[in-house]
Amino acid sequence: MNSKSFFTLSTSILLFISNTIVAKTPEIKRESREPEAATGYVTKTAVQGKQFMVSAANPYASKAGYNILEKGGSAVDAAIAVQLMLTLVEPQSSGIGGGTFMLHWDNKNQNMTTFDGRETAPSAATSELFINKQGKPLRWIDAVVGGRSVGVPGILATFKKAHDQYGKLPWATLFEQAITVAESGFVVSPRLEKLLGMNFNPGIHKLPEINQYFFPKGKSVKAGDILVNKKLAKVYKSIAVEGIDVFYQGWIAKKIINKVQNSPVSPGLLTLKDMANYQVKERDPVCGGYREYNICGMAPPSSGGIAIIQILGQLQRFDLSKYQPNSAEAMHLYTQSSRLAFADRNRYLADADFVNVPTAG
Repeated sequence: MNSKSFFTLSTSILLFISNTIVAKTPEIKRESREPEAATGYVTKTAVQGKQFMVSAANPYASKAGYNILEKGGSAVDAAIAVQLMLTLVEPQSSGIGGGTFMLHWDNKNQNMTTFDGRETAPSAATSELFINKQGKPLRWIDAVVGGRSVGVPGILATFKKAHDQYGKLPWATLFEQAITVAESGFVVSPRLEKLLGMNFNPGIHKLPEINQYFFPKGKSVKAGDILVNKKLAKVYKSIAVEGIDVFYQGWIAKKIINKVQNSPVSPGLLTLKDMANYQVKERDPVCGGYREYNICGMAPPSSGGIAIIQILGQLQRFDLSKYQPNSAEAMHLYTQSSRLAFADRNRYLADADFVNVPTAG
């Protein structure tokens, strides 16, 4: 691989649910299971970078990562700065209150490692956590909104471990840009406005602080508005100076536990002990061949690495260059390969710390 290092992040802090869909015929209400409502597609132009490149879902975040690399920071440093900014400007998708998987390529030592920073369930959680009084599974929207679905966030612990091994700039430096923008305000994006305008997460209106932040004076924030988040700036300042212990054991942890256990919607089971006991796990990647390439990805509990390798493995015997992109033939091959890979995913893949997951063969 030619790049000095690379990473991939998968994060989640605040799940927004799309509106209930009402079919015209017959009159049946259906529940959408999109964690984030679709807001359309934007055509992008392919670009190349001679020295480095940062790609993120919001310009504020891309710029934050770029600035870190300009200062001589590593890819891990940039990834941290990107995520801290995304927590502020794209809270519907990503944030430090969730979990992550990170892949890192060390070009000097020709070695890939992965960090499992997935959220962990409260120690008091049981198989009955999402079962109602009638013994039936909760509706998805009822299971997601509120404190019941909250696990121990893993992102910051992952970042600290990765930074200890691969970081170049001081920890506090990575927080500076996000703190500045949180205090001075950021321009609300059209995408955030559209999502809020859909009213796709009715849970927001049941949580007073979140409701006030996104719907000041009862009206949704609009694209172009300036949104300030001084509370997040305070959190970032504390973590920048005191490290992650303040998040997992200090005043921030106590705030999190209070909000989860006393949520006005579906209180949760998370405890201070759960927060303090969180451990990031460094795992070997899963790898497989695709023609002349060696494809590596995240191992379980993620299903992404295995599923992608399976899909590509099935497709490599077809000459895909014969088919136009998005043609019926190309889409048929891709969707059928995906169908088989996801059948395996549903049947065999889970957290390898608790079940035997077959990853070879």
